[in-house]
Amino acid sequence: MDTREVAKEYRLTQWAKIIQTRAQSGQSIKDFCKSAGISRNSYFYWQRKLREGVCAGLVEKGSESRNSIIPSGWAQLSSEADCSESSVTIEISGCRITTTMGTDLGLLVNVCRALRSL
Repeated sequence: MDTREVAKEYRLTQWAKIIQTRAQSGQSIKDFCKSAGISRNSYFYWQRKLREGVCAGLVEKGSESRNSIIPSGWAQLSSEADCSESSVTIEISGCRITTTMGTDLGLLVNVCRALRSL
């Protein structure tokens, strides 16, 4: 790992702490950035970089083992015997989505992105 990669990882770690602090504070992004002296553009830039890094890591690990990846703050549910009838309910920004094994993954990703931006 070269110095650029180390510096990038350090910055990502620092921004992850900042973003986590903001989430735990209960403040809006605007208020938090103002009180912390952080540019909102910087906040959103690093939030996007963190998400991209996590998604890239999930894609890499996903090919190895889909069941071993559990994002922080999520719980692993036990698998049911009959997967054809099982469903998962996702709640984002007050909207609830119920999915089954037959749900179009591309559609689900687009809906989650749209809800997350609300």
